[in-house]
Amino acid sequence: MRASDLYPHGKVVLRDVALRDALIAAKSYPDTAGKIDWIRSQHAAGLRNFVIGVFMPEKSFPQYADVTNLISLVKTLDSAFGAVVTLSEKGMREALVSGVPEINCVVSASDVHSRRNEHRTIEEALDTVRNACDQREGKAHRPVISVSVAVAFGCPISGPVEDSRVLEVVEKCIAAGVDIISLSDTAGCAVPAQVSRLVSGVRNLADSRPIGVHLHDTRGLGLVNASAAVDAGATILDASLGGVGGSTVVRGARGNVALEDLAYLCEIKGLDTGIDLDKLLEARNAATKIMPGETFHGALIKSGRPIFEQE
Repeated sequence: MRASDLYPHGKVVLRDVALRDALIAAKSYPDTAGKIDWIRSQHAAGLRNFVIGVFMPEKSFPQYADVTNLISLVKTLDSAFGAVVTLSEKGMREALVSGVPEINCVVSASDVHSRRNEHRTIEEALDTVRNACDQREGKAHRPVISVSVAVAFGCPISGPVEDSRVLEVVEKCIAAGVDIISLSDTAGCAVPAQVSRLVSGVRNLADSRPIGVHLHDTRGLGLVNASAAVDAGATILDASLGGVGGSTVVRGARGNVALEDLAYLCEIKGLDTGIDLDKLLEARNAATKIMPGETFHGALIKSGRPIFEQE
């Protein structure tokens, strides 16, 4: 499988990450049927890419125990693709035999963050990336390997992260053979100029590889950062319905960018994402019943389209 099969060259693709991000620290979470409804409703609205969970120990993280069921479900949907996140060598090996189209490895740009969050060094995380790229060869479905560079725009523990440090990690991932590079605003501190600069820097290294961004709306800059990322060459944008989930170091702040707001941004920028915005808003309303314990955000759901667009 090639990256272009999942993310067509030159097309901006929106990807829902709620079934990974919103469940990390959730006190309650939807059952498998609820997760299936979550995916199906967005697929009916035109969304085709989903991050559907993490391979982690079931005893400690029961919210992800059904990830293989979701992998199978997404395969039955027309032109839909699932991705799973791996944070360890064991998780990577489980993902390789799962048949999932995309395996997303995480490498932090801060060694302090890597040790605190993943209990391993940056170099150990890079070893997992290298092993994933090597071990996928010979697999019947040969999954796409993507890497998310965590704390690319700043670390909540150690502070600012130099662009050169981020690009060094990116270069090592490319040398390992990854297919996709994504930059994550883990701490929610990115600003547009920084996003534009870093995405452009990755673009200069990545050849034809797709570039993604995982942005947070912690300080209300999620959409403007997304716009800057697209203008600089990013084509994969992570978000979630109602902005649910997303790690934030600011108590009470928003996490992920609201998917419906991001779809509207792409629409007014003249980008064809294939998403029916009205159906996506219907899916967003249904999602509040699937995850009743989560706080949903978003501007479009409150204000609707401008009146002149409705006439």
